Amino acid sequence: MTKNMEHQFNMLLREIRKEYVGNGPKEITTRFVGPWVISEMKGNLTNVEKFMIGSTEGQKMVHEARTKLVKDIYQDPTVMKKLEELMQAKILSIYTDINIDIDTAMTIFVFDKLIQP
Repeated sequence: MTKNMEHQFNMLLREIRKEYVGNGPKEITTRFVGPWVISEMKGNLTNVEKFMIGSTEGQKMVHEARTKLVKDIYQDPTVMKKLEELMQAKILSIYTDINIDIDTAMTIFVFDKLIQP
């Protein structure tokens, strides 16, 4: 796997997020560690979400909505197939969270085999 593979993975993530959320992250950094693909995404929030997080209630709503939305995205068999085809491995599980305060999301994809950089 090369820098090109990281770039392809990042572009696929951006495309998926843009399709489902309306905008993609401004910056994505991906690392391959054993069977894990760890992606850090910065600049995720829309202008409406940025406005909403001005209150504690808004922060909670945006965090919950984003977390549910991202989990729902990865339930889509089409999305899973695209990721698995690119990595030539089956996804066993996905862990994701977003820190609203710093507008950074992390997603860890666990595959069924070592991902060789």
